[in-house]
Amino acid sequence: MAPYGDDITEGIPYVLSNPPTGATNYSATGEAYDIAIAGLPFFLAASDDSPYRRVTAQYRKQQIDQTREPGEQTLTGWWLRSQSSFHLGAGAKFFEPAQDESLRFQFTASKGLNIWTRGQITLLDDTASFYTGSVGTTYETQLLGVNDGTDNCVLISDSTDLKKKTSGGTTTTYTQTGTASRIFSVTTDGKRYFFVNTTKVHRGNISGTTSDTEIYNLGSTATRATIRYVKQRLIVAIGPAIYELNPNASSATALPTALYTHPNPDWVWSSIAEGPQAIYISGYDPSGSSSSVFKITLDPTTPNSLGFPTLNIPTVVIDLPENEFIYDFDVYLGEYAVLATSKGARVGVANANGDITYGPLLYKDKPSYGIAFRDTYAFVTTQIDGEAGLARIDLSTTVFSNLLFFPYTWDLVASGTASSALQVAFFGTSNRAAFTVGNDVWAEDTANKVTSGYLQTGFVRYNTLEDKIYKFLTPRFDTTDGGMDVYSIAADGSVVSIGTYPQGSEVDQIGIPYPATPQQYLGFKFVFSRSSTDTSKGPLFTGYQVKTLPSIPRQRLIQYPVFCYDHEMDKFNNAVGYEGSAYSRMSQLEQVENVGDTVRVEDFRTGESYLGLIEELDFVNRTPTDKRFSGFGGTLLITIRTI
Repeated sequence: MAPYGDDITEGIPYVLSNPPTGATNYSATGEAYDIAIAGLPFFLAASDDSPYRRVTAQYRKQQIDQTREPGEQTLTGWWLRSQSSFHLGAGAKFFEPAQDESLRFQFTASKGLNIWTRGQITLLDDTASFYTGSVGTTYETQLLGVNDGTDNCVLISDSTDLKKKTSGGTTTTYTQTGTASRIFSVTTDGKRYFFVNTTKVHRGNISGTTSDTEIYNLGSTATRATIRYVKQRLIVAIGPAIYELNPNASSATALPTALYTHPNPDWVWSSIAEGPQAIYISGYDPSGSSSSVFKITLDPTTPNSLGFPTLNIPTVVIDLPENEFIYDFDVYLGEYAVLATSKGARVGVANANGDITYGPLLYKDKPSYGIAFRDTYAFVTTQIDGEAGLARIDLSTTVFSNLLFFPYTWDLVASGTASSALQVAFFGTSNRAAFTVGNDVWAEDTANKVTSGYLQTGFVRYNTLEDKIYKFLTPRFDTTDGGMDVYSIAADGSVVSIGTYPQGSEVDQIGIPYPATPQQYLGFKFVFSRSSTDTSKGPLFTGYQVKTLPSIPRQRLIQYPVFCYDHEMDKFNNAVGYEGSAYSRMSQLEQVENVGDTVRVEDFRTGESYLGLIEELDFVNRTPTDKRFSGFGGTLLITIRTI
């Protein structure tokens, strides 16, 4: 993050030069002086024309709004901060719109909320268990969205079984030809499915007959494999080797010569994807620290046996930082590359040559495993607050200019689970999502909203570290179809309830009782609850406003009118001074003023002693009206700003 801007309430630093020559104390000599400034003694000359004054210095700058449209800077009195849209996602610790325009529409975290519609937040759909996998298995369930010509469905691999389950819940089990074994990976060309198990590659029809055909014999027992239908080609990675297969093969033929074999026999090919210029395949060394994405380009001059351009040898286009592994990789709309890694999720872009530039981790320390796309969003499996769920990434815009950082937040969650989501898919052409949790499948429950969700705002600090008094919070919240609880979040992480609004109640301005003391910054948490009468509905949130006052030590302007003559006499008739002493004292003060140094001010009448700055010197040459004063001199008006 870029450093924050000027502090509008910042006091002047204690030391402005080194050493502080003006901070010298006066050494008493027995004369009854009234004050001393920078070690120079003076008699006060307070009068009606030149009084001794103490005035509170201005501590708030005038608010000036230079934008076309009037905003909060147009208003006087309160310090205001408001937020009316949240569509640029989570991840902002501080709500400081002055630092970057995008921060106006970000927040810290959310769960169970749809934040993507500009100007409003609503509850997300709930989820429910959709399929329970075989008990006691240790495999990873595969999930693939398809349409069988009639229904939107998902294909589910359950150990040795491959099942089709419609959005309505109807289940069809496909029959493996030959000896059934564990299914590693499943893909589709839209009409047919392909899967690879421990010994064979199978092909079958999504609709119609439930039996399949063995089209390739692996020749040995595999321990890992990945298969994808990309660019009208069937690509399979078995162990460290990559093969191009004929999707129309009619029998269990032997594998062709490998296109490429990674020199590391333990290398894991984790995903295969397609872009406009290349086929991509990602992998990692599970026993090492490296992870890469390779691109496979086409040689149009040499067709293969299927009449397609020959595939070139893979070359590396992405190397991830050490100890970060790619679990899934996919390209969307020919441009956006999404990486699900052991550290979180990244987004990159592909250029005309098929090379990829990727950005920073959108979120950290939350391993992500699977990717699916819908509309302008990427959905990535991960773990959210200890529960399996999805992160949603908006690929239509970036958060910060010139950075590959895209808006994200948490999406669907399998409530009550205690693991990570692994695979994600959509039911055919619909927008209904499903994801795997262990061996089970959870699906979006489009008939019900989640029971509750929360939004945590960024900390509001008004671009200054000075303490503020947070007085009022005004949520914009329609409780017609649900309720809301409001909490304050202090800098130490303390979360305290400051308001509860049941369904149908009126939401008004909320006093902020905690923290009661001034704070550098304060955040808020809004908890939404769905309708108690209609579980398909929830409340509507459109923003909030905070009212705050600065709480800083006040500086004062103290005006000292003093006599400054060559010859002076105290009230006990002790004579002091010499020819030129008035000009000498005045010149010394002017030198300190020019340097901008601090001065020690001592008021012998009150016992007050403090450091200050000379705000203004005003000397008027006058004939002395008192016989105690003579020679060159006059009245010196010294204005001091306390610090």
